[in-house]
Parts: sequence; C-alpha cells; structure tokens
Amino acid sequence: MDTDGLRIRDARPDERDAIRALTLQAYAQYATIMNPRSWAGLSGAIRNALDAEGAERIVAERDGRVVGSVMLFPPAADAYGGMAGPASWPELRVLSVAPEARGAGVGQALVEECARRARSMGAAELGLHTSRSMAAAIRMYRRMGFVRAPEHDFHPDGAELVEGYRLPLAGSAA
Repeated sequence: MDTDGLRIRDARPDERDAIRALTLQAYAQYATIMNPRSWAGLSGAIRNALDAEGAERIVAERDGRVVGSVMLFPPAADAYGGMAGPASWPELRVLSVAPEARGAGVGQALVEECARRARSMGAAELGLHTSRSMAAAIRMYRRMGFVRAPEHDFHPDGAELVEGYRLPLAGSAA
C-alpha cells in the first residue's frame, strides 16, 4: 500500500534491528509517564513481543526510511504470553511510530493495514490491548471505530490495567 509517500509493506528480515530500535524509541516516553513498576512490565512485554515468532511484521516507510511498525498476530496466537489467553481474532501489538513522524497518519495507516489483513483472513474483528497511559493511541483507536472490550482486560502484577479493544470488521472483504 502506498499513500501520500507513505509505503506500508511487510518488514524484511534484515530490518528487525531497526524495528526494535524504532519501537523502543517510540515507547520510551512511557518511562516518565508510568510508575516504575508499570514501565518495567511494559518494557519487558514490548521486548518479548519483538522476539515473538509467528506474527506478521508490517512497516511504514517514507523516503526509504522505516517510520513505523506493527505486529499482527494470527487468531488463536498467544500474543501476551498467557496473560490474555488465545483469541479467536487477529491481534495487533506494539504499534510504533517514530516521534518525528507522529501526527502524519502513520499509525492510522498501519492499523488500517492490519484491519485489511484481518478481513482477508475472514476475521469478524481485530483486537488490541493498551493502557490508559497511552491516551493519544486510545483516541486514534476510538476514532477508527475500536470499542472497549473489558471482558478481555488483564492486570499484570504491579502494572497498569491492560484494556482490551475490538474493531468490528463485519461486511468487509479484502
């Protein structure tokens, strides 16, 4: 997908280190927003997700540079290491946008690509989890039609409540 100079594509294997660096940079702001114990939990969860196998790795590229990334876990994958349990829908994780690229539609384009891929899998919904500290992301998700799914919340020991969200995909095909 190519929109307004932004190209959304599958990540190449040689981009894993760049994706890791981008993701850690994008989430670094939460080290000062969250309490230290919550940040430690989130930081560990991000690193574990980045090492996970079996997920689609999707990047946003502008002018030959990766400016965003997301992972799309297939239905029934254990995207949260047993904390949330397997889901019957695809789950997006670790949506990351380079700080200098924020506000330019990168995150939305990556989420739209996840929704497109979920539809092509025949999924009825797309899921994600986030926490209240990620207010800007929550605003974007709600604008895009995600709704709270509190029955899928989980609360890691000492960390913030991890809130479930779902995007209904009914009536759409790839």
